[in-house]
Amino acid sequence: MHPPTPESALKADDATATSLATRRAWQYRSMATEILTPRLRLRDWRVDDLESLAEVFAKPEVWHFPFRRGFSRSETETFLLRRIAEQGSRGWTTWAAEDRGTGGLIGYIGLTEPNFLPEVMPSVEIGWRLDPLAWGRGLATEGAKAALAFGFEDLRLGDVVSICEPDNVSSSRVMERLGMQFDRATVDPVRGVPLSIYRLERAEWETSLALAK
Repeated sequence: MHPPTPESALKADDATATSLATRRAWQYRSMATEILTPRLRLRDWRVDDLESLAEVFAKPEVWHFPFRRGFSRSETETFLLRRIAEQGSRGWTTWAAEDRGTGGLIGYIGLTEPNFLPEVMPSVEIGWRLDPLAWGRGLATEGAKAALAFGFEDLRLGDVVSICEPDNVSSSRVMERLGMQFDRATVDPVRGVPLSIYRLERAEWETSLALAK
């Protein structure tokens, strides 16, 4: 997942693009979300997640793409408060990801609006960012599959994109395991770095489910 620059991602910015998913998600605004997979619990954010999330986000590996550094506690708090605000106003956002085996918060997985890249709007982006201690276990793929199901079945999205820097091979491999196809190369309009866009249409997702039965 490729987030916006620190300035746009971490400062209050009430100007968000209106997407089809946003208009259809009004019914979720008063409903707490919890999605269970065999090893993960994807749930709404809480204010008391700050300490655990700050510990994860402080690790440079977590935010190497695109910032090449970890987050400060203040930056993590801003991130968390924005997610909580999105839950209330839009009804969905990237979810807090818990390891069901330990109950610990290990990062986030879910859907967001990629406002930093207007050329892909109004598509919704799927992304993930996990504690390095959780890497290599297939958890990003497991959680992202559940997020795709929510996007296509509950929000009735027509398609979902995922965005990464070409050097972020681990993320692009997750995208491919999700059945996403490389759509095109582009450039971040603010930072000027190359980006790869992957896309999955709902019809393709439905076909893959039918073939898996």
